[in-house]
Amino acid sequence: MYIVGVTSCATGIAHTYMAAEAIKKICKKNGHKAKVETQGAMGLENQLSAKDLETADYIIFANDVKITKSERFDAYKDKIRQTSPHEVIKNPDIILQLIGQ
Repeated sequence: MYIVGVTSCATGIAHTYMAAEAIKKICKKNGHKAKVETQGAMGLENQLSAKDLETADYIIFANDVKITKSERFDAYKDKIRQTSPHEVIKNPDIILQLIGQ
């Protein structure tokens, strides 16, 4: 399974990047490929491409603030699963629950 994600927190520092790492780690542990875009204090990093969005099985939004360039995701609303950075950090298995595993 290919899972992509976007993480962003209110301050754009620690939780943004910690949540991204948690998503990648839980996906790898369970045999899934993952790519995570961070929208933090450094701006938009590791930006998801149109191909990433098209080929992803699921898109995880772990955000406390509005997603930058959110219109990119309009055609993929059926793939989006929502949580918070704090929840992903506290309980990475939430990702598996969101994708029905």
